[in-house]
Amino acid sequence: MGHPSSDPNQNLEVKLPTLSRSAREGWGTPVRLGEIMQIDDSGRRGFLRRAGLVVPGFALVGEIPTSAAKSAAEMGQPEPTAAVFYDVTTFGAKGDGRAIDSPAINRAIDAAAAAGGGTVYFRAGNYLCYSIRLKSKVGIYLEHGATIVAADPAADSAHSYDPAESNAPWESFQDYGHNHWHNSLIWGEGLEGVSIEGSGLIWGKGLSRGWGDGPVAEHAGVANKTIALKNCRNALLRDFSILHGGHFGILATGVDNLTIDNLKIDTNRDGMDIDCCRNVRITNCSVNSPWDDGVCLKSSFALGYARATEMVTISNCLVAGSFEEGALLDGAFKRFAADAKVPRTGRIKFGTESNGGFKNIAISNCVFDGCSGLAIETVDGAVIEDVSVTNLTMRDVTSAPIFLRLGARMRGPAGAAVGVLRRVNLSNITCSCAAGARVSSILAGIPEHPIEDVKLSEITIAHAGGGTKEDAQRQLAEKEKEYPEPNMFGTTSAHGFFVRHARGVEMSGIKIEHAGEELRPAFVMDDVEGADFGRIKLAVTAGVPAFVLRGVKDFSVYRSRPVPDTSLASVEKQDI
Repeated sequence: MGHPSSDPNQNLEVKLPTLSRSAREGWGTPVRLGEIMQIDDSGRRGFLRRAGLVVPGFALVGEIPTSAAKSAAEMGQPEPTAAVFYDVTTFGAKGDGRAIDSPAINRAIDAAAAAGGGTVYFRAGNYLCYSIRLKSKVGIYLEHGATIVAADPAADSAHSYDPAESNAPWESFQDYGHNHWHNSLIWGEGLEGVSIEGSGLIWGKGLSRGWGDGPVAEHAGVANKTIALKNCRNALLRDFSILHGGHFGILATGVDNLTIDNLKIDTNRDGMDIDCCRNVRITNCSVNSPWDDGVCLKSSFALGYARATEMVTISNCLVAGSFEEGALLDGAFKRFAADAKVPRTGRIKFGTESNGGFKNIAISNCVFDGCSGLAIETVDGAVIEDVSVTNLTMRDVTSAPIFLRLGARMRGPAGAAVGVLRRVNLSNITCSCAAGARVSSILAGIPEHPIEDVKLSEITIAHAGGGTKEDAQRQLAEKEKEYPEPNMFGTTSAHGFFVRHARGVEMSGIKIEHAGEELRPAFVMDDVEGADFGRIKLAVTAGVPAFVLRGVKDFSVYRSRPVPDTSLASVEKQDI
């Protein structure tokens, strides 16, 4: 498509911050994306040339590469014997960082779809784009040195990104970003068998982040997501990187059989949001998202009905929130200054949109660095059940290491019941807190709606201390209808775990250390029934109880220091 002379991208040469990438990744020595990157003949391009597959002006046909065959097998398709490659440059893409290449890229995608499927191939270059529209049975492959760049919105919205489609009458039940998919750099809806792969980069330069400086997401012609998928199945995202991804680096809504593997996301809002999806595998990903969540599971009402996110695994991932944007991708890992006004969020989280539920989910072998802790939340009626989390390390955590919240915001259709949070198992977690322990770990339901059957084991938490006697006496408001965040209650009256409105809580092998003076109890239990504690190790402060119990039934603690073995059938108020 053409664009008027007033287009902000007219005669624009794309330039990225210098990114130093390792030879193993094939990105070579420090380069600027305004330059046309070269790749040597040992790569995929060389393979195609030597095989006689580079045919000017047409698609490429030949023996399928091993990576493509592997991708097909993972998506449940028969292993192909031949592959068809549609080089975007043969459809008119320039890759020079000046011309708008999305019309040519969409022609290549259309040609592949019309032929029954194929791979749209991006050789090294900088492809300045508006919306790229995916099609079924078509994959995108980004070669080493290939970069898709989100153009700045055009002055004329008719020559810019695709418009945000209506999601009425459900739009009031979730944020603007969750209601639209077409206003994205790359999007697909109702598709089967799609993929984006390769060692290249997607830079969301011209995207809106949804607030703050930059384009306004709600304006016509503005995009706010790097990749958006809705009601798709058999989708694969692998090996590429996202820089400055807008409101969402990836938004997947109603996507089944989704694989996300070996991505690096270094961004200015959410890394990836998995909403109302089934059978999802997220593995080997690194996400730096200082201003919002890193990997976020959601269950909104955006599809027009409540659909659970279920059968999900997240493993071998890094989530971070204290690195400057771009410092993950260039390997510098430069942190923000201590006084920088950055929320340092970057966590793994369930919610906040929580209408449908979260079921049968396993998280393992993940690293949290300079970010918030693990958050599992249901506040809009969702059922959270059968969740296992194991083998986490958390360093320089900026808020509660563990936050389980059952609330009653109830943003959704009228008449929905308050949700349920039950059968959650957390084990083998080590955590150091960067900002002391102003906010402890929290397990909090609301009156008449307790959290149920939660087991925590083999957990070590180290923090700086600093809690006062006044802090220990604080009475925390319920705030059952408020937005859930660990800091919603202010400073907690416990420095280890604050547990309220819960049934069936078991903790074993818990160790809590504090470097400085700490005058709050390690545990505060309020309206709890069925609480078993074993092998608890706590630092000793003279005159400060280990446990404060209020309205607790069926409590026991055994083989713990410095607390004697104790069993209580019912107690209104007691310190131990």
